[in-house]
Amino acid sequence: MFRRLKCKINIENKFLLFLSFSLFSIEIINAQKTNVGLICENDNADVERIFQLAINNVNPDMEDMYLNGVSISIEPGNAFETSKKLCKMLRQNLVAVFGPTSSMAAKHAMSICDAKELPFIDTRGDFVVELPTINLHPHPTQLAVILKDLVTMLEWEAFTIIYECGEYLPVVNDLLQMYGPAGPTIVVRRYELDLNGDYRNVLRRIRNSGETSFIVVGSIETLPELLKQAQQVGLMTGAYRYIISDLDLQTLDLEPYQHSDANITGIRLISPENELVLEVAKALYEEEDPYVNVSCPLTVNMALVYDGVQLLAETFKHIMFRPVSLNCNDDVTWDKGYTLVNYMKSLSIKGLSGDIKFDYEGLRTDFLLDIIELTVSGLQKIGSWSTDEGASLDRPPASISSEPDQRSLVNKSFVVITAISEPYGMLKDSPAKLEGNDQFEGFGIELIEELGKKLGFSYTFRLQEDNKYGSLNPVTKEWNGMLLEIMEDRADLGITDLTMTSDRESAVDFTIPFMNLGIAILFRKPMKEPPKLFSFMSPFSGEVWLWLGISCVSVSLSMFILGRISPAEWDNPYPCIEEPTELENQFSLTNCFWFSIGALLQQGSELAPKGFSTRSVASFWSFFILIMVSSYTANLAAFLTVESLSTPIENVEDLAANKGGVNYGAKLGGSTFNFFQGAKFPTYQKMYEFMDSHPEYMTSTNAEGVTRVENENYAFLMESTTIEYITERRCTLTQVGTLLDEKGYGIAMKKNSPYRDVLSQAVLELQEQGVLVKMKTKWWKEKRGGGACTIPFKTELMEEIRFVLKCSGNTRPVKYPKPSRSASSRSKFSVSSKDSSSVTVDSLATDDQQLQKRKK
Repeated sequence: MFRRLKCKINIENKFLLFLSFSLFSIEIINAQKTNVGLICENDNADVERIFQLAINNVNPDMEDMYLNGVSISIEPGNAFETSKKLCKMLRQNLVAVFGPTSSMAAKHAMSICDAKELPFIDTRGDFVVELPTINLHPHPTQLAVILKDLVTMLEWEAFTIIYECGEYLPVVNDLLQMYGPAGPTIVVRRYELDLNGDYRNVLRRIRNSGETSFIVVGSIETLPELLKQAQQVGLMTGAYRYIISDLDLQTLDLEPYQHSDANITGIRLISPENELVLEVAKALYEEEDPYVNVSCPLTVNMALVYDGVQLLAETFKHIMFRPVSLNCNDDVTWDKGYTLVNYMKSLSIKGLSGDIKFDYEGLRTDFLLDIIELTVSGLQKIGSWSTDEGASLDRPPASISSEPDQRSLVNKSFVVITAISEPYGMLKDSPAKLEGNDQFEGFGIELIEELGKKLGFSYTFRLQEDNKYGSLNPVTKEWNGMLLEIMEDRADLGITDLTMTSDRESAVDFTIPFMNLGIAILFRKPMKEPPKLFSFMSPFSGEVWLWLGISCVSVSLSMFILGRISPAEWDNPYPCIEEPTELENQFSLTNCFWFSIGALLQQGSELAPKGFSTRSVASFWSFFILIMVSSYTANLAAFLTVESLSTPIENVEDLAANKGGVNYGAKLGGSTFNFFQGAKFPTYQKMYEFMDSHPEYMTSTNAEGVTRVENENYAFLMESTTIEYITERRCTLTQVGTLLDEKGYGIAMKKNSPYRDVLSQAVLELQEQGVLVKMKTKWWKEKRGGGACTIPFKTELMEEIRFVLKCSGNTRPVKYPKPSRSASSRSKFSVSSKDSSSVTVDSLATDDQQLQKRKK
């Protein structure tokens, strides 16, 4: 009996299920099919998936219609493909289009929808408020207000805005306009890929500038690489603070920076604690991977697409319409487009991105953001921001002490390894035998002394015997030199002109640079050009001289022809004969040329024109010569006054082209040579190939390269600070061109050393106090022969005054070249003048003194 009852119940349940499914199918068949378009880029498949999920979720609540998603895929940023495929999709009775994320493609799609009055739903931060577009993303002006509130909350007195490209300039511009002249000091920098395909150059410039607080305005796609390279160049220490403006910060893997001590603050629109977010994320990813971490997988773009579908479905419940097929080639528009957009802007719903509401301008308002901060356990919410209340904190942000704990170095003792390199580390010149720290001096030695006084640690200097700084063997993958001593704990710190490179930073840690520099070219100073045979022609160009000669010939011919024609130029050679049978003309062809050349040389001639025509030509020619001679004289004076110097090279391009036959090289195995070895710029690659194929031009030391520059037609590539030191002492040498790169010298220590931040902060303080500048002036321009090539004005003036004071009475000194040691002929002679004044020159030649005694 029970078995029959159970079977009967099962049959009834199946019949009811079949009846319900049939009725629902009939309802779907009778419902109006409404197509919604999506332009999806090939690298963003998750957007298409959540678009379809949103449509499936809203369809059960729709009456008399159901939404159908129509999507097209395009290459990122391909505007032509976007226009072509969108026009094809418009024929499918669309009622709205969701735009792509790339700016160029979105603008073209927006323009087409605007022409057809079709609702366009945008989810980008870069947008223009116009019909029939609705944007669910916060406006750039609102984002600028949020950043300003964060700066106020964190009490920043100065900061740097780092933006990616022109797409983010509206945010930067709005933020700058919010601060007046009395506001904080703001520096704006742009980060972009350089010729080597990274951001390190601009990040090094930021680090070297001493800036410590940054607002990063850029895309989430470039942010991971930017943060990674910022860590590589030393911008992820406790001295630095960041505000990340992108709303997708929570989607990144920030685990490498959780223990970096840098303060990273951000904002997010999508909260992983929102139950609706968790529900949608689970439904989106459970089919693909049921074990996926759904704590924060949704990007802002994905959430706004989902909310856009919800907003669209809510609008369709209140407005009746009939979709039409549109064609890009005609003028037909959809008369319901503006009505739908206006009604959507009047609604207020709750979505994945919070409350969705628009103001009278069509801008999203009344939204809530989470303020998040990176801690050792990951991103943590520390507060919130709202349109009405601004920024409010649930707990204070992690304290960022501007001064690291200096007590950690008090009473500690370090072994500091150095190398002999002027003026960074040198042995003292002393007749007595010195030991220990007393035997060293130099810029680097004094820097350690200043740091020791400031931080309270003691130190012992040790000399690197082979004088090698440290390079990686590409075969054995082992380091040598000073870096090896530090890596194997035989030394704690390394100080010299040690360049901070990416390879070295992978082996040891560096402080911030105590000196900034770059690679430059050392070459001899320009020499005077030898006088040329035709240097008198320099004031005029060759074309002027040519036309001047043509003018002289033309005037001569004119004088000859006019002299023949004019009756006044025919004279009687014999005045006694009243009716001569023959007359003479003084303007023969040779005399005409003599007349023109004499006027040209301002010497004149014995020929005197008598006729009006010949005198007119002579007058114009004389006036023309007056102008030309005046111009020539002025130009000649300028040429004689300005000393003409010649140099075969003026920049690195001339050097790479081997202009003037100048050979060049660098220190083999040094950081300068390694720079050319890894460079991607064509000119630098060409220079590396030249140096690699000519090992005879490479040197083992910098001193050898300097000697070759002095004695050969040779240029040496080395650090600009070393060139500055050399040119202060060797007056025949100079730096040619600008810097080839930018880098710095730092203090090396073992990887992950706990003292790096403390030492970096102390170096920064010495830099701000001007101590490093005074030290550089001392060791570059004063010590060890510095300033030899610069004659002070005071010294030069005193020498001139001494010479003038010697010119007293009727006697004045005469300067003669010093006689050779073998000269012993004349020891005294006098030159008498009409006024009996004399000029005497005495010498102390022994033979002449004996001759004078014999005469007496």
